[in-house]
Amino acid sequence: MMSNFRLHLLSLSLLVGLVAPLGAANAQASISSVGSGSVEDRVTTLERISNAQAQLLQQLQQQMSDNQSDIDSLRGQIQQNSYQLNQVIERQKQLYQQIDSLSSGSNGAQASGGADAAAAGAAASADSGSSASSAAPAQTGDANTDYNAAVALILEKKQYDQAITALQAWVKKYPDSTYQPNANYWLGQLFYNKGKKDDSAYYFATVVKNYAKSPKAPEALFKVGVIMQEKNDTAKAKAVFQQVIKQFPNSDSAKQAQKRLAGL
Repeated sequence: MMSNFRLHLLSLSLLVGLVAPLGAANAQASISSVGSGSVEDRVTTLERISNAQAQLLQQLQQQMSDNQSDIDSLRGQIQQNSYQLNQVIERQKQLYQQIDSLSSGSNGAQASGGADAAAAGAAASADSGSSASSAAPAQTGDANTDYNAAVALILEKKQYDQAITALQAWVKKYPDSTYQPNANYWLGQLFYNKGKKDDSAYYFATVVKNYAKSPKAPEALFKVGVIMQEKNDTAKAKAVFQQVIKQFPNSDSAKQAQKRLAGL
């Protein structure tokens, strides 16, 4: 006669087989053959099936744990990338603010008298000679590193002639860099501050022509119009300001161009 322990174990095994059908095809095949053989053989078979199901459950739990670890790792990577992107955006904002401050300074100098303008022209000529003799900083071969070094000559060292030399070399060396519009805009602003309006207009126009989708394109085109106006070429100035309004209608530069047109 079968012991109570054997009967209890048999009942539990049958219940597991009915409630949690997680076994593989082999386990299902074994269940179909439980009805044959002695009671001891059937109990042994059920024990083997139960163990297989327990092992499968353990494997599934381990897989779920591994997947959760992967998700946590990906979440951390996304957060890190988001932080780095925010740092890049903040850096660009600072650069644009510095550019605008240079522009404001140059406008203030233009408002001075004729004697100051003549002195500025003489200083520009002297700077031209020093610029030709100044050597660009050694390039590392990394576009971002060399670009930051050139910009540091402007923002930190105030060495504008060296910055022009460095940026001109950079523009030629890294034609595919995403910083090309910024570098050309910097050159346009630096030459404008030196009173070299033709060179300034060239670099501003390069931004518009080659990088029309850049955030600096509307400002660059507007400044081409300002240069034309300052050179007393009213017809070209009007044409450029109208182009700003047409090409970048929702920009601040379009609003400024509209004001300039009203005064022409």
